[in-house]
Amino acid sequence: MSGARTLARIEELTVGVEDAGGLVAASLICAGDLALAQGDVSSAVDSVGRGIHKAQQAGLHCLLPDAHTVMALSALRQGNMGVSLEFVDQLRDDALLGRTTDRPSQYAWAAAQLLEVQGGAKSAAHFIVGIVTDDQLLLELLASQPAAAAWLVRATRELGDASLAQRVASEASGLAARNRGLRSVEAAAIHAGGLLADDPERLVTAAASHLDPWAGASACEDAGKLLSALGQERDRAVEVLERAVDGYTSAGAPRDARRVVSKLRSLGVRRGRYPRYAGQDGVNTGSLTETEAAVAELVSHGFTNSQVGEHLFISGHTVAFHLKKIFRKLNVASRVELTRAWSRLSDAAAEPASMG
Repeated sequence: MSGARTLARIEELTVGVEDAGGLVAASLICAGDLALAQGDVSSAVDSVGRGIHKAQQAGLHCLLPDAHTVMALSALRQGNMGVSLEFVDQLRDDALLGRTTDRPSQYAWAAAQLLEVQGGAKSAAHFIVGIVTDDQLLLELLASQPAAAAWLVRATRELGDASLAQRVASEASGLAARNRGLRSVEAAAIHAGGLLADDPERLVTAAASHLDPWAGASACEDAGKLLSALGQERDRAVEVLERAVDGYTSAGAPRDARRVVSKLRSLGVRRGRYPRYAGQDGVNTGSLTETEAAVAELVSHGFTNSQVGEHLFISGHTVAFHLKKIFRKLNVASRVELTRAWSRLSDAAAEPASMG
């Protein structure tokens, strides 16, 4: 019986059983974590959301950090910055209340990814260096989140610290050597090593080995970028990057897919469909288009036009054009007024959920 089916059976068998709330909460959160690793973001959010409710009812606050991590990463993967920030803030509160003693690397991992998306690796440098230089944190993270290995190598190289990148790759390799047969761990080591060596062939191998579809798409993107730098490998680069777009899309990661589509466009390739941006769910944006709603949300979180453009893979001039239309449609005259208006829309969307 698969892990997902086993966890589902736990919920079924405990219906009507007194004092089973904690078991059900734990099973739902585990099921959500598993769903995220399998690329099913919607199921992950649904399962963990129910798990959080059960945990709070049972007073088991120790389960919340893991749940908040899954929710933060799911929202980040969907491109929903506002929701991701909310759960990262809750993880910070968990840490302050001493609830993250079990797996502290989870909070650092989620926070680092959010900060990196907002302002690049330098914005997350404190968390990145803190994770990589702490033996226990690094090992814990690589064991629980195999996709973290390649991300950390990429981030430390962006910070210009080759020794930290080497440390991550070495730790990932050692972990794989001690756990032969664990495919996800072995794939992570190949991926990290391929990045460190700038070896596209190893990255293609990692993509085929990853069990996590998002991690597989990430390896394809890394391979495609290296191949595109080699003039004679353009056609193969396009093929691998197309696989990355499909992988990210199937894993519920439209923001990542859009980034690769942008890379493909720089190579002269245009896809018929543009991956859908997941903005503020449930917000009544009226006559705003999907892209306008995405711009409005990011601006409301303090992003500059340049940062919004980098996040949505459009130019700063295009962002300014969308802002003019947003101001007119929402009847606001400044970014401050837009932030207030967007906050009211978000609060109105949240009211029915809180009443339910």
